[in-house]
Amino acid sequence: MEYTVKRLAKLAGVSPRALRYYDEIGLLKPARISSSGYRIYGQAEVDKLQQILFYRELGVSLDDIGEMVNSPSFDRAKALKGHLAQLLAQRKRLDLLIANVEKTLAAMEGRIFMSDREKFEGFKRKMIEENEARYGRETREKYGDEAVDRSNKKLKNMTMEQHAALEKLTGEVNEAIRLAFESGDPAGELAQRACRLHKEWLLYFWDGYSKEAHMGLAQRYVDDERFRAYYDKIAPGCAEFFRDAMKIFTGAK
Repeated sequence: MEYTVKRLAKLAGVSPRALRYYDEIGLLKPARISSSGYRIYGQAEVDKLQQILFYRELGVSLDDIGEMVNSPSFDRAKALKGHLAQLLAQRKRLDLLIANVEKTLAAMEGRIFMSDREKFEGFKRKMIEENEARYGRETREKYGDEAVDRSNKKLKNMTMEQHAALEKLTGEVNEAIRLAFESGDPAGELAQRACRLHKEWLLYFWDGYSKEAHMGLAQRYVDDERFRAYYDKIAPGCAEFFRDAMKIFTGAK
């Protein structure tokens, strides 16, 4: 079956303008142009649009989507399996939060007792699930299952006070990195303070500390595009700046 822009937009629940834009940037080209000048889409384009919308729902940028779906090695079945795994993980996290909210309401109405630990259980499990979904495979390959499981257990067993302190410290670390970056000196006191705070933050997750492991993680912030994107949101180039500051902090050569 073939579709015009208007019909495909209605079918997919997107705007005609979005389809035209996808064409302009080379993300989704029509199968052909009719004699009247209309874009015409076939089954292959319908399937490709579905794939694009899956990725958009997962928060992937259009540039990254284009690189994936237009690659000669793109495997649609494999990609769909990956989408399914991520969606199931998201559903599991939502189910945990829903259960936590329902339990909180029951506690507020006096139907059950809810301990302080239980109030934060859903948030901690959500954090663990998200870390596993995003970085679990690479982290387990690098550090081993035992180390990752110990870290997850440590996070899960945090008290309410520890969880609140971690949330506060996370904001302090990012603000310290931002101020250090603005100073422009990776060897300066601001940058080295950011490194000390980051070490303190890591110890909420790690059983022990080593300068080599800390430096390795800072290098990963540069090498892994997901970590780089997180730190470069603070300021473009921030990931590399922080890596350079960490070299000085750990004495790495």
